[in-house]
Amino acid sequence: MKANIKTLLTVCAAGLITGCTDLDVKVESQYTEYPIDNQIAVEGKLADVYFQLRGTYGRRFMEAMSLSSDEYTAVSYGGGWYDSGAYAHPSLHDFTAEDATIDWMGNLTAGCTKANTVIRDLGGDEANPVSIAPARAMRALFHFYMMDCWGDAPILDHLPADGELIDRSPRADVAKFIESELKEIIPLLTEEVNDNTYGKPTKWMAEALLVKLYINWPVYTAASVDQYDANAYSNEKLNDCIALCDDIIKSGKFNLGSMSYQMKFGPDNGSHVEDFIYAMPYDTYTEKGLQYGRARTWKQAGDVELSYYGMKLSSSAGGYITMTPEFASLFDDPGKAGDRAKSILRGPVFVYNPKTYEPTNEPALNIKGEQIVLTKNITLDTPNDPQLGVGDDLEGYNQGYRSVKFFVIDDDYKNGRDQSNDLPIFRYADILLTKAEALLRGGISTERPQDTPVSLFNEIRRYVHANEVTSVDLKELYDERGREFFDENWRRNDMIRFGHFEDEYFPHYKTFPTANFDKTRRIFPLHRDMLNTNPNWEQNPGYPKYQN
Repeated sequence: MKANIKTLLTVCAAGLITGCTDLDVKVESQYTEYPIDNQIAVEGKLADVYFQLRGTYGRRFMEAMSLSSDEYTAVSYGGGWYDSGAYAHPSLHDFTAEDATIDWMGNLTAGCTKANTVIRDLGGDEANPVSIAPARAMRALFHFYMMDCWGDAPILDHLPADGELIDRSPRADVAKFIESELKEIIPLLTEEVNDNTYGKPTKWMAEALLVKLYINWPVYTAASVDQYDANAYSNEKLNDCIALCDDIIKSGKFNLGSMSYQMKFGPDNGSHVEDFIYAMPYDTYTEKGLQYGRARTWKQAGDVELSYYGMKLSSSAGGYITMTPEFASLFDDPGKAGDRAKSILRGPVFVYNPKTYEPTNEPALNIKGEQIVLTKNITLDTPNDPQLGVGDDLEGYNQGYRSVKFFVIDDDYKNGRDQSNDLPIFRYADILLTKAEALLRGGISTERPQDTPVSLFNEIRRYVHANEVTSVDLKELYDERGREFFDENWRRNDMIRFGHFEDEYFPHYKTFPTANFDKTRRIFPLHRDMLNTNPNWEQNPGYPKYQN
């Protein structure tokens, strides 16, 4: 179990498993008169908002983001893990309103309801602006994900009255609402970075969110989702984006840290990771929900005496998420990948040291006593198989490279495969590369003119022990983002902004009958649950109208 368990996380644990997806619901406070002068009570109420997305981040959010990008695809083994296409559909951009991988928009609307309840109970904007600022920050984050993933979204800035139906607002209006909220609350949020603020919204978390909003501003404010053109990228917010990056950099609160790349994401990471601006805390026993390892772990890793994690695993693995050959190529050049390549299983697999998360020279064996050898390419048993079946055998299990970035330990597999790796949402490394991108796109840094795209890029290269560069362009920066942030759920976002979401990558090939290349697929369809709950909403353009 992680030593630095965050005490706040269990204050309102019971509330974390409940949520309201119906926007036409009147929510009452559990208090007749809320004790706003009691900091413990206030923190307990806010905890229910802070950790609303723990379950969503832990699996479904990851599946939707990673499988719809070029990072990963889902495969099935003799029909196992097909699950009615929940994983294959995102890989082909062939989403449906039934897919379980996109059924979490209701968690976002429920989060807004919880935030609005806290805001009301604490007296509202005028009575208690500092105390409610964290709830507003989380509400802005919930809106950001709705807008990023589904385009038009409801602006949930109040608790609905009886019978009030809230319609979706245009994506650009939601972006402007988020911007306004963040600009108002940033001066009110704490600047402290310590164990007590870990996992909570701070000034720096809000600024990092605004950085994400601004670098994607042309995407979010385009006339329609299919009208954004990366080749005609023009962004009025570039200088604002850079100014926020500069504020985070010059604060001195964060750095890339001295620990290895692998240790940063290991099961004992936490508030001591200096790169983490905002993270979601997890623990296999007390803060459950993260299951990244289960999906990425080689199918029979739990069936051998010594797994490649350096220990016997108490349960089986899923193994249905495997890296695409195209994305795997980013790690072919060790001079570019540096230490990050150690988190990728490829070719002959070796056992890892479970204390350092470094590979050893000991071969990792399969159930036949032979060394596991993973192939970069993936070959379906039947060409164009919509189930993406690779065979329920060793040959099938060995197809595709794997990730051990969020390293697994057996404690996880003794307890439902829930991991103790905290999940970074915003990192200092991302701020550096985003500033480099904004400069390359024509922005100007007035606070830190000494920073150049090359100097910022090389800060990343140095800490992962990769080769430094003398020049950099947007293509190389895009590739570097892939190497640095794989498994962190930003690849889809990057692909859309850089104009690569409609590229070909396994199995999203133009020769594949069910692969979809329509630009409307840059956002997900509304899940049937949201359409059933909100009959005044219409399905997103480009998707079949849902019939209840």
